[in-house]
Amino acid sequence: MDEDLLVLLDSPILRWEVLNTRDGVHEINKNRGITGEVFNLYQELRLYPTKFFEYTRMPLSTFDYILSKISPKITKEDTNFRKSIRPEEKLFITLRFLSTGTAFRALAYSFCMGKSTIASIVHETCRVLWTELVPIHMPIPTEQRLKAIAEDFEATWNFPHCIGAIDGKHCEIKKPPKSGSAHWCYKKRNSIVMQAVADAKRKFVAVEVGGRGKQSDGGTFIASTLYKLIEKNKYKIPMPKRLPNSDVIAPYVLVGDEAYPLKHYLMRPYPERVLNNERKCFNIRLSTARQTIECAFGILTCKWRILLKPIETNRQNALSIIKAACILHNVIMDLNGDLDLDVQRVLANSPLYENHQRNCGVNNNPSRRAKNVRIKFTNYFWEQYQRM
Repeated sequence: MDEDLLVLLDSPILRWEVLNTRDGVHEINKNRGITGEVFNLYQELRLYPTKFFEYTRMPLSTFDYILSKISPKITKEDTNFRKSIRPEEKLFITLRFLSTGTAFRALAYSFCMGKSTIASIVHETCRVLWTELVPIHMPIPTEQRLKAIAEDFEATWNFPHCIGAIDGKHCEIKKPPKSGSAHWCYKKRNSIVMQAVADAKRKFVAVEVGGRGKQSDGGTFIASTLYKLIEKNKYKIPMPKRLPNSDVIAPYVLVGDEAYPLKHYLMRPYPERVLNNERKCFNIRLSTARQTIECAFGILTCKWRILLKPIETNRQNALSIIKAACILHNVIMDLNGDLDLDVQRVLANSPLYENHQRNCGVNNNPSRRAKNVRIKFTNYFWEQYQRM
């Protein structure tokens, strides 16, 4: 071996790069089935359900269910030159990345694979998780589904005719090339916005990822597919009906915070400066219903800690990673619900979020129709309160 190469190998990082050359797979990585975490831990942790949960953030039964749904799409055939990575290994690696946010280089050391191999596995698996699981666990809601959501909000949160709580979450990313300040958000970092609607049980009804960090939540909503569907009457919102124990006919609505525009289908709180007792009562009811989306985000980030760190990939792969975390959230809520340990931990510590600065840059000039809808709910809640 020449002296230049010996000098390179004195550096651990450069040594890793040299060992993983384009000429083929280094002997260290050929032994991943013997020495890597995939072979050792996956087989061993299956024998210890508690440890398996700690490592993957999901029960073994949920892992096996997901694997059965995505395995055909991530299975590759062995070649004469190398053995393919099994689908269970791919899912195992991806869950470890999502649950810890560990860098690809560090995972490469752990799993005795090349950094590019780890990255390829994670990106492929995240895309497949979304495409294969969304039709089952986050389908476009039907009118009957939205009515069921409204019944749950009434029974659990005392807000009738609510078809979901909406909010946005900033996910930090590496600045995309030639993007200027488009992704620079009020938190003083580059981000993309995930807008989500949650039902009364903290499950996502709809998720849209891709808004630029510079946009306000309201601006992100106005630019979203959801907004366009509602405005064109293509989102299956049920027809208005009487509020419970009342003759007042009111529409079905989403609930959002002060960053969102007031619409006849979207309620936001009254500003502090105009509050009286009736309006305070309305704000309390709305805030209570909105806890579902706050809790959903709390559960999401508690379990998938990649969302608490900068996502060091290109923008397109970052979108896939965020969407994969969201659909995994729904799978776990469907299969395990409040029995999930991370869900229990979050609920035990609610409320999760302190008051914080919001980017409320959207110009909100509500229509008379929107104002009248809010007045209907305000009067209804106040009358209910006085009867207590």
